[in-house]
Amino acid sequence: MTTPINLNKARKARTKAEKEQRAKENRAKFGQPKSVKSLEAARAEKQARLTESHKLTPPDPKDG
Repeated sequence: MTTPINLNKARKARTKAEKEQRAKENRAKFGQPKSVKSLEAARAEKQARLTESHKLTPPDPKDG
């Protein structure tokens, strides 16, 4: 026969693990210095401009 488990302890352990995971994600998201955040934002903006400049525009139907 298997040993019974305490559902209250299992529930608390699961909640604790979820909170730890959320804390880990928040540390990665909000734990960076302002200089690193601004550098990442500048890189993202530059990449967006580069991507936008390489897009082909459809031909104008009036020209043809």
